[in-house]
Amino acid sequence: MGSRSKQLFEEARRYFPGGVNSPVRAYRAVGGEPFFVASAAGSHLTDADGKSYIDYVGSWGPMILGHAHPRVVAAIQKAAEAGTSYGAPTEAETRLARLIQQAFPSLERMRFVSSGTEACMSALRLARGFTGRDAILKFEGCYHGHADSLLVKAGSGALTFGVPDSLGVPADLARHTITVPFNDLEAVRDVLAARGREIAAIVAEPVAGNMGVIAPRPGFLEGLRELSARAGALLIFDEVITGFRVALGGAQQRYGIQPDLTCLGKIVGGGLPVGVYGGRAEIMEKVAPLGGVYQAGTLSGNPLAMAAGIETLTLLQAAGFYGDLEAKSARLAEALGAAAASARVPVQLNRAGSMLTGFFTSTPVIDYATAKTSDTRRYGEFFRGMLVRGVSLAPSQFEAAFVSAAHTAGDLDATVAAAGEVLASLAGG
Repeated sequence: MGSRSKQLFEEARRYFPGGVNSPVRAYRAVGGEPFFVASAAGSHLTDADGKSYIDYVGSWGPMILGHAHPRVVAAIQKAAEAGTSYGAPTEAETRLARLIQQAFPSLERMRFVSSGTEACMSALRLARGFTGRDAILKFEGCYHGHADSLLVKAGSGALTFGVPDSLGVPADLARHTITVPFNDLEAVRDVLAARGREIAAIVAEPVAGNMGVIAPRPGFLEGLRELSARAGALLIFDEVITGFRVALGGAQQRYGIQPDLTCLGKIVGGGLPVGVYGGRAEIMEKVAPLGGVYQAGTLSGNPLAMAAGIETLTLLQAAGFYGDLEAKSARLAEALGAAAASARVPVQLNRAGSMLTGFFTSTPVIDYATAKTSDTRRYGEFFRGMLVRGVSLAPSQFEAAFVSAAHTAGDLDATVAAAGEVLASLAGG
């Protein structure tokens, strides 16, 4: 790491816990210290010391067009000239909502917020208000933001209410959350059979992205749809990552399942802070000012985020966009898998659309327990080796890599070549 980034990190530690404003950025999971970004364009980041990296983090997903797309930047600049925040309605909010609804018909009504965490928190409050129930069911390893109700790990058994996964989360609140393994429909059936009348909602990432990429097994999402409806609970899809990423209409289009409520973020704002929650009109009409579920935010529908989102979603509608992205992502995943096999390093390559994870394990990864069989030390070595060779991956084994429209064939070839070198060195070690 260059001296300028090191100096900036040392200074940042004087102001921020761990020197960062989000924990994974501190590189504690992979070793070393983070580089500080000076700029980004297309598929590349440039650090404070002038070194360029092929970027597969993409601001953790939203940069599907690549960094600083000229049309998105121009839209933001034009909006900023008219003012950066009003705390009042604008036409741009309706324009972006129209684009979202065209891609996600299940969002009959929606509400803009400022982050994915806020969207998920608000959707859960709404589900509780609509059903009159307090408990929620979530899946182990799925992350839905840092709201108290969601920072909960599994109890001692599938029918046990959860326990706090963070200091500062009241046990009385955590007990309203039940956690079961992802892709385990039988565990869901057991919970609903025992406690179905208590469950306000089942909340799931339809494709897990926060324990690494794990796709739903055949029938899993269909089962959640059937079981939640039978129990009178709402089905909430957290598509903050998958929305506009695995398809224009997200995972619900890719897998043909329509939830009651959906949470969106990231790509919707073109990389600017934004979140969305929405769903069936009869549910959303419980939100103030029409109903008694309160939620508000001064920066909700911020004009800069709306402008960036409108331009981004418009560009995503180009003919062939998702077909090209799918093909590019498949090519990368296949080549990386071949490189790992050639080096005889056990790696499970999981991919859904343009998001993928290489788990350093010989065990097929279908849930959090199998994801945890990964050799995190070896991933850290791989991460550092790739970084030295100019490839920026997520600084954690349990995150996704994101392919963008800006990644070129040359970028992919350079990435695979670097991976081949690093994997060969890992095999030798």
